[in-house]
Amino acid sequence: MISVKSLNKWANAHTYYFIDVLRIALGVFLFIKGINFISQTETLIELIKPLEGYGGTMLTVHYVAFAHLIGGVLIAVGLLTRWAILFQLPIIIGAILINFIGVMQPGRLFEASIILILSLFFLFYGSGKHSTDYYMKMQQ
Repeated sequence: MISVKSLNKWANAHTYYFIDVLRIALGVFLFIKGINFISQTETLIELIKPLEGYGGTMLTVHYVAFAHLIGGVLIAVGLLTRWAILFQLPIIIGAILINFIGVMQPGRLFEASIILILSLFFLFYGSGKHSTDYYMKMQQ
């Protein structure tokens, strides 16, 4: 099985500025989504309306906003990237599933699918050479 350490070595050896810009863009996008969810809580409640009978609506709203805000910043600066993405995955998978449970919105489905693909890539790739994680590792 491939270890995280070997994945980090490979990612640091094969780093490109484009991938770092992509990671930063993903983090900024998630942060902006978190701000949108805070400012438009009614929209998020409307999105999760198909799951209304399962309870925890307000818990879900707060988890999504908090995870996007904090996770977006962490991903953008490259600090604890894999952990931040792990907290994002249930939200992103839920965003995809909501399109199949409730009303299909192709734009949101496409957006969530792209974010899922990018998140899975950075889950394995890590934060890369131009990140806070790498900088802190080199300071030791």
